[in-house]
Amino acid sequence: MKSVFAVNLLLCWTLCLSRSRAEVTVVVEHNPNESATAQFKFKKVPAPSATDAATKAEFSILEGERDENGGDLGKLHDGKLPTEEDQPEENFFFNAGTPGGRILIDLGREKEIKQINTYSWHPNTRAAQVYSLYASDGKDSKFNPKRAATDSPTNTGWKLVANVDTRPKTGDAGGQYGVSITDADGAKIGTWRYLLLSAKATETDDPFGNTFYSEIDVISSGEVSTTAAQTNVAVPFVTHATDGECEITIDTSGAPELKDWAEQKLAPMLAEWYPRIAAMLPSEGFRPPKAFLVTIKPGSGVAATGGTRITANSTWLKRELDREALGALLHEEVHVLQQYRGRRDNPDGPRVRPPGWLVEGIPDYIRWFQYEPQSHGADVIWLRARPNLELRYDARYRVTANFLNYVMEHYDKNRELLAKVNAACRLGTYNDALWKTVTGKTLEELDNEWRTATTTLRNSSS
Repeated sequence: MKSVFAVNLLLCWTLCLSRSRAEVTVVVEHNPNESATAQFKFKKVPAPSATDAATKAEFSILEGERDENGGDLGKLHDGKLPTEEDQPEENFFFNAGTPGGRILIDLGREKEIKQINTYSWHPNTRAAQVYSLYASDGKDSKFNPKRAATDSPTNTGWKLVANVDTRPKTGDAGGQYGVSITDADGAKIGTWRYLLLSAKATETDDPFGNTFYSEIDVISSGEVSTTAAQTNVAVPFVTHATDGECEITIDTSGAPELKDWAEQKLAPMLAEWYPRIAAMLPSEGFRPPKAFLVTIKPGSGVAATGGTRITANSTWLKRELDREALGALLHEEVHVLQQYRGRRDNPDGPRVRPPGWLVEGIPDYIRWFQYEPQSHGADVIWLRARPNLELRYDARYRVTANFLNYVMEHYDKNRELLAKVNAACRLGTYNDALWKTVTGKTLEELDNEWRTATTTLRNSSS
């Protein structure tokens, strides 16, 4: 059965605090990992704001400790959002192993509050939000913000606005959450100067249960809030696969000089090849990710992929724009579609993961023999220029790609081998016996045959 969290999830409930006060509605939306993007798009919860009443507010910790691996409190109201699902430095979270903490927000003066929105993003349990929100105008004789660090807020002049708990009862808690606290009729929910967010850990199974909070917005009457798209904040470029089944986001804010290349060259290639690669790599019950992100910025190496997040080194790309840049990122797009997460033989056993030579060999086969065979990047012409390169089926990348191409050309008339090998890797059932089942020869026999034939071709003059 498909999890209720496999699609954009909308939970909505109403909290009536009293007949004399506003009817507060809490709307919660969830974007699962496979559909979460850097734009934080939701159906009902507004997009995060770049300028609102919280932008110039004073944020301080009343109780708890900031985790030094994350960003400071400024990350909660700077109007900037993380571009990846696991980006600690772009989120605020309380220290590992602690039960959470309390954040005081001083708006500077009383304001008519219409809406309070909170946003979070993480691939696992640290995505969900669990907190109580309190508010005060500061006029109660018992009001003392510092006492709220140890006492019950309602005993120190605070009024409870809402309790929020976005943890799912079933399914994967990871992804992106947007929470909007507002009045059911669109009126103000109160006139306050101070807000208190009392955050709790989402789980205690391990020390890492404190939420990655990405942004807190306070929308007040009479003030115009703007989204990132309405400011000078760089907005990632969004396109869609040619079959319309996947949203592709490309963030060049870290390398604006590559913006035109990314939009005019890279985006069309990724859009065209996504459904083609998906067709080459099917498996029972598998649905290709509905969204993925490419972040281009200075870094090391060439590129890397984690889940549905590709990070590419702009320094390397700029040197290779007319040579290997596009092909290298097609290789990473294959990783997005592989989704080789392994499996457990039993709940307590180790994960069975596919061999690394196939994890990297399959993307290079698709790149060099399907996408750009004219580049001769892994064929006999490439090998002739490297006479001392050892031929081993498990050498990974281009050499493994050459091996895969040889086997498919000689033993795969029905074009089934790639799909079967991929499916076994994705399901965690791969073993070397698969080759004899499909080709009639063992992996060792295929390796010996390929090396002999390829060595002869490499050493020939034509």
